[in-house]
Amino acid sequence: MHQPPQPFTLVPGAVDSPVLLHVPHGSRHIPHRVRGGITLGDAALERELDHITDAHTAELAASAAAIAPSAPWRFVNNLSRLVVDPERFPDEREEMSAVGMGAVYTRTTHRERLRAPETDPAPLLEAYFHPYADAMTEAVDARIAAAGRAVIIDVHSYPTAPLPYELHGTGPRPPVCLGTDPFHTPPELRSLAEGAFAGFGGTAVDTPFAGTYVPLKHYGTDRRVTALMIEIRRDTYMTEPGGPAGPGLDALAGALAELVGTC
Repeated sequence: MHQPPQPFTLVPGAVDSPVLLHVPHGSRHIPHRVRGGITLGDAALERELDHITDAHTAELAASAAAIAPSAPWRFVNNLSRLVVDPERFPDEREEMSAVGMGAVYTRTTHRERLRAPETDPAPLLEAYFHPYADAMTEAVDARIAAAGRAVIIDVHSYPTAPLPYELHGTGPRPPVCLGTDPFHTPPELRSLAEGAFAGFGGTAVDTPFAGTYVPLKHYGTDRRVTALMIEIRRDTYMTEPGGPAGPGLDALAGALAELVGTC
């Protein structure tokens, strides 16, 4: 009998590696019981998944891990961000709630209705968001216990042209965007990433997307946890939207492996 995928997977790396590659938005899978609360028809949902999914980022992280000098650990979301978005704040702090894209989305990338306005987010948060956050916290704690520190590298992609949901879509859209946090992203980590991705036509910081993921337990308090978001413009490695990967994926894996090796 076919078993549904687990909501997330922690893939072990080297015992003493501090690096955790986090892949939160690479899946298109929506469990049947969640699909029932989504108002889009099948064809429209597939189009939305093309736009919202960071396609091939799980493969990118796996390829980088395989060739890195010391294998990083990988925490991979096996469910679509249309189930819950594990990188959002689960409360009123979430900026993206203004466009219906907080922890539980009610609007699409084109600001169309995804769920009924009266949808209660609590069951989805309880079933998916909080277990994910707890497991990611445990994974970070394990890296600290093993290596004395944890380095979270958030692996994302973004479309070449801005989508209507973007709150800051008018700024530069470089081949590689580096998302930073003033507390958790030291200048040396940013510099290492700029060097590793220098061959891709340029990097920029916090444009068009800013910030990076750190579990709330550590956020803003634990300097043993450093973090950086890597946002790769999709035309550098795939056919948009939602199409196959191209040769750029291998080159990006090499750059990501170089970054991992220097952390």
